Amino acid sequence: MYGKLVMTASAVVFVAACSVDPRDYETTPVVVETAAGPVTCQLYTKERVIWDRAIARPNNMDVKTADNICLQEGQREKSGATTAAAAPAEEPAL
Repeated sequence: MYGKLVMTASAVVFVAACSVDPRDYETTPVVVETAAGPVTCQLYTKERVIWDRAIARPNNMDVKTADNICLQEGQREKSGATTAAAAPAEEPAL
């Protein structure tokens, strides 16, 4: 019984020491130029591109599109590409 308590307490301390707060992994924001205008992306470590998101976007661009542009930029940086990927233009609404 005592052993289980020690194991549980150890696990709690170990998990508490691990940071899962994205703010701990933020890098300097980057600006991606698109046909609709600049998108400012908050990128995280190259291993955590799933957190990458837009923190500023043109008024005529929806959040999902801007976030997708930032995810693509994170993937581009993760792959080690040296030139910025051309960001897709927004598709016209039907």
